[in-house]
Amino acid sequence: MEEPPAGWTRWSDEPDRQVFVYRPDVFDSQTFPAPCLPTLYLSDSPHRSRRPEQRYNRGGNGWYLTLYLEPEVVLTEERYDDRAAADDAAAVLTRRFSDGELDYRGAYQVPREAYLDRLDELTGREA
Repeated sequence: MEEPPAGWTRWSDEPDRQVFVYRPDVFDSQTFPAPCLPTLYLSDSPHRSRRPEQRYNRGGNGWYLTLYLEPEVVLTEERYDDRAAADDAAAVLTRRFSDGELDYRGAYQVPREAYLDRLDELTGREA
């Protein structure tokens, strides 16, 4: 993804992984808890890890796109055969999230109503 949509910031840009975050200006541990920072991982490995030595590179088995709402709350996980398809899907997914088109409330087993209401405001999504 060349340029992320409004609200998204590229946090990491490595040959085997890109990381994008949504509104880091808001998820600053004061307005919103920092662990709630929506994070999109685009990588050649189905496993995320902050330490390169722990990443499991499947080499040639595709590209993986995972959108986390929190460390243990996954909104979507998808696999693509090549980087170009994964890049295109990441652009669409981040735009749809920013535009309030994704149902992130359904990803929670125990809803955090105040947080989700504020996220609805940020994305322009009707609750």
